Amino acid sequence: MRRLRALVRKEAYQVVRDPAALLIAFVLPPIMMFLYAFAVSLDVEDVRVGVVLESDGAAAQSLAMAFDATPFLRVSPARHREEVEHKLVSGKLRAFAVIPADFESRLLAGQGLAAIQIVTDASNPNTASFTANYLQGVFSTWLSSADNTAGSPARLEVEQRFWFNPELRSRQVLVPGAIAIVMTMIGTLLTALVMSREWERGTMEAILATPASMAEIILSKLLPYFVLGGVATAGCALLAVQFFGVPMQGSFAALMLISGVFLVPALGQGLLISTLARNQFLASQLAVLSGFLPAFLLS
Repeated sequence: MRRLRALVRKEAYQVVRDPAALLIAFVLPPIMMFLYAFAVSLDVEDVRVGVVLESDGAAAQSLAMAFDATPFLRVSPARHREEVEHKLVSGKLRAFAVIPADFESRLLAGQGLAAIQIVTDASNPNTASFTANYLQGVFSTWLSSADNTAGSPARLEVEQRFWFNPELRSRQVLVPGAIAIVMTMIGTLLTALVMSREWERGTMEAILATPASMAEIILSKLLPYFVLGGVATAGCALLAVQFFGVPMQGSFAALMLISGVFLVPALGQGLLISTLARNQFLASQLAVLSGFLPAFLLS
């Protein structure tokens, strides 16, 4: 136990005096959190759309006002299709909806006959799909409200509920995923780099020549980075909850316990990589391919 404490103390001093290790452990995680929270976003907000109002009826005016009242859309009204088509081609609009001239008469003729046309810019398929769904949802909600106001027979409606993320905010998915990437980065990448550096400098042979057993050497290499990973994970979790507004429903202690379980194989993977590749360049490439990229894709 005395030899283990001495080796752990030696590794701790080495971590504190290593600027690269401190940079990876304490500077890169907040940067990644900010990037995932602000630069990477799947939310579609403040989308520029056009509404072509070819009908002068009260129902068409009401539908146009419903589009304009939607907080996710920035509506540009028009009277002719050519106006919005030019803006869509030039990139000033992401989509437009056309309320035809016969909209009022078709609406009064019976259910299911009123229709509008939605045209989207599919050069960005994800944004086009979200925008079309927004426009269609506004139209469906307005049509249901118009039917109820007119006293039409009730239709079958589907009420949707989204558990765990009712506002469908991508930040609540991306930020926790970034925490998993941080744990993988510290566990695999940092361990592989530091250990391979010792092989390059020849200090690993000196450690192997000491009376310490192989188990003590391995534990002394893993324990400091386990603590380092735990501190970084706790800091990222607090940053996600306090700064980015990601709700946490559960026990923080349970989160740290599960994170510790996750860190153990990540540290072992980094140790294995450093044993196979005894130079920093090859170790970093293997760590990215086997650890960072899978965590990035799966989180």
